[in-house]
Amino acid sequence: MKKVKILTIILAIVLVSMIAFLGIYSQVQNRMENKVKDYSYTMNLKGVRQVKLKVNEETETIIKDENGAEVEETDELTDEQIAEKGYSKEEVKNNPEEILTTDNYKKSKEIIEKRLKKLNVNDYNIRLDEQTGEIIIEFTENDNTDNVVSNLSTTGKFEIIDSETKEVLMTNDDIKSSNVMYGSNSTTTANAGTTVYLDIKFNKDGAKKLEDISNKYVKTEESSDTNATSEEASDTNTASEETTDAENTETATEEDTTEEKTITMKVDDQEIMSTSFDEPLVTGQLQLSIGQASTDKDTLNGYVDQALSMATVLDSGNIPIKYDIAENEYISTDITEDNIQIIGYVAIAIIAVALIILCIRYKTNGIIGAILYIGLFAIYTLLIRYTNVVISLEGLFAIGLILILEYIFMNKILNKIKKEQKENSKDIVVKEAIKTSYKEFFIRIIPIAIAIITFCFIRWNPLSSFGMIMFWGIALIAIYNFVIVGTVLKIKAEKK
Repeated sequence: MKKVKILTIILAIVLVSMIAFLGIYSQVQNRMENKVKDYSYTMNLKGVRQVKLKVNEETETIIKDENGAEVEETDELTDEQIAEKGYSKEEVKNNPEEILTTDNYKKSKEIIEKRLKKLNVNDYNIRLDEQTGEIIIEFTENDNTDNVVSNLSTTGKFEIIDSETKEVLMTNDDIKSSNVMYGSNSTTTANAGTTVYLDIKFNKDGAKKLEDISNKYVKTEESSDTNATSEEASDTNTASEETTDAENTETATEEDTTEEKTITMKVDDQEIMSTSFDEPLVTGQLQLSIGQASTDKDTLNGYVDQALSMATVLDSGNIPIKYDIAENEYISTDITEDNIQIIGYVAIAIIAVALIILCIRYKTNGIIGAILYIGLFAIYTLLIRYTNVVISLEGLFAIGLILILEYIFMNKILNKIKKEQKENSKDIVVKEAIKTSYKEFFIRIIPIAIAIITFCFIRWNPLSSFGMIMFWGIALIAIYNFVIVGTVLKIKAEKK
């Protein structure tokens, strides 16, 4: 029975090790994809995407009427038609000289930083040339990089306007926050699935404006009422076809003459939607559905990316200066994947030699200890991945330290058992060995633990990476050796 227990634990360790070191693969379309989460690396290991933003120097042709108001629909007007109508052309800079100030350059940089954080980009460098306004951003290359880049140069001007008069009703100043939300739609089989929403919350003044707008721009009920009247007439007066036709003609006329006031929502002068409201909005909150309800993962991810982009630009504010992307390039790191693999192979060779020495020195206990050591290593690699720890060069050094500490800890336990197992009960020896080893080991690393916790809260990736990897490693050493190593060695000691 005890052999079965030990064998079960060892097989579980082997399974976890295979998952950690080899992965779990499933077929996705025509390729095999590893379902185990990959590691996250800092810029000095992964390489960086460098984006250079330059102040837009272009001009835009504006056509104004005789009163000086801007004319919107001018795409099809020729110069002769413009002259006949009494309109005038004017070349206007996208960035007038008066807004090209150091304060606006700094504000633009701050807004871009907010967007990077909103998009969960934590490892980045951003530099501003206060003379030219040029901004250079460097951040880690990953699958989300292109989406991040698309949000850097977007101005983010938000407007709700009257669709007819073009009067601006609400702007960025009215927004408190914006987020992405999900909702399940299961009312009908055809429309079943998940819907992605852009949730916009307005500040106090914005909430009051939204309530006033939703009261004024409300959907009319005449259309639905006349349709219902027409259906009733059709059911109850089937014999009076001429009367029904006359009523329908009158209804159509009423519908044609009914004008419904609508609002248009724009971001960067691009229309998102035009609508009216079913009822007054008194919560100060507006939810906009993005796309259609869907159960397809790729489709939903596309909607989420779209909603997140909009939430990012709305949440961070309106960049006061229009920028263009002048450069967008990937810069590889001096430390390639081949270099990291070589380091890994060397580390594996050193670990293998150390574990062989453990097996020779402590025989059966050494073999069990070697297997348990590999198990901790496997769990540690999974823990680093699923706690979203970003690995830097300093982080690689921290991984090496944890493996050394675990080897020292394991050797200490096995050495105490070897020295005292002839004099006392094996069960007592194991308990005392573990207890003594814990006491000696963790008392000695208290100063290290305090420094590590401090590093975790430093907002500089090399140190925070080192701190987080050390923190999770020491926590794992404490728990794993108490629960797994202690249990297996106790079962082994009681075997006879």
